[in-house]
Amino acid sequence: MGKLDFLTEEIEALKKDGLYNIIRVIGSPQGAWTEVDGKKVLNMCSNNYLGFANHPELKKKAIEAIELYGVGPAAVRSIAGTMHLHNILEEKLAKFKKTEAALSLQAGFIANLATIPAIIPSEEDVVFSDELNHASIIDGIRLTKAKRVVYKHLDMNSLEDALKKNTGRRKLIVSDGVFSMDGDIAPLPELVELAEKYEALLMIDDAHGEGVLGDHGRGISDHFGLHGRVDIEVGTMSKAFGVVGGFVAGSAKLVEFLKQKSRPFLFSSATTPADVAAVIAAVDILENDDTLVKKLWDNAKYFKGKMKEIGFDIGHSQTPITPVMLGEAKLAQEFSKRLFDEGIFAQSIGYPTVPKGKARIRVMISAAHSREDLDFALEKFEKIGKELGVL
Repeated sequence: MGKLDFLTEEIEALKKDGLYNIIRVIGSPQGAWTEVDGKKVLNMCSNNYLGFANHPELKKKAIEAIELYGVGPAAVRSIAGTMHLHNILEEKLAKFKKTEAALSLQAGFIANLATIPAIIPSEEDVVFSDELNHASIIDGIRLTKAKRVVYKHLDMNSLEDALKKNTGRRKLIVSDGVFSMDGDIAPLPELVELAEKYEALLMIDDAHGEGVLGDHGRGISDHFGLHGRVDIEVGTMSKAFGVVGGFVAGSAKLVEFLKQKSRPFLFSSATTPADVAAVIAAVDILENDDTLVKKLWDNAKYFKGKMKEIGFDIGHSQTPITPVMLGEAKLAQEFSKRLFDEGIFAQSIGYPTVPKGKARIRVMISAAHSREDLDFALEKFEKIGKELGVL
């Protein structure tokens, strides 16, 4: 046997179990309708919540930035890569999030890797993590020497029991704000209360809350009226903001500390001028106008209500994320294939992204969708649901 034969074996096992990830290719801008594998289809699985990915103002600002600053920073932020645009973005993000300061990074995933190991690096520290936290949080925790304690999903009794039993030099509670696969929201008031009671730092990854929850899409802290009581807020620019990048918001001291200790900030090149300028445009739009946020929620309410009427199990989502629960990975994969045949792009999701037996089609609603788009999707979901014996 060749030393890489195990790769073939594992790939074939994924295909057999319906877990092989079929990666489709986008051939046009992200929008309500998108070219995928050479076919025009209704896009119902991107994170383009507000339609910013192809917004004319964002494109204009990105092009202007390239003309002014070039295509890349050519250095890490701490040496020669911090451009005027980076500082402008961070000031605007801090204002938007109602925090003292913010630090922009290369991706939301990287923001978690940048923050967790810097805050709790020692075996004397302890981190408390929701069992369904995003992979970037899990990987960030893996980079620390801290003791890891996983509490039951959204279960504050489980968390408090863990806080009572585990002490350390520093304690960090970390949770998604909106859980990306199920669309449920972290109980932030209870998390804040426990963090304060047990003198733990609280970190929230608000990747799916930015541009979605709160006034003008300011996120989960605004949604619950808890500004100033979440120690560390992590966000991404690749979802509702429609671009790419990540950030950490909090106290000025936190940002100063991360600029000295965060390895991705210190050792990886800064985000490009075009990306930064486009995000600035997105933040400016949201600061001044919440029309798209309201339309997103109107679309979500309509689609989710109709899917329930049809008879689909859409879980316990509290947000525009709409999981169509199917159970077995092979069924979910076949459902996704049939949707594509009918003109809808909605990928299946199975293990390890979600637990075994909880495979699904995760539908991502956007403000870019028209009512006609949603009705078209509802018709096709019902048709295929009946064909495959789901309904």
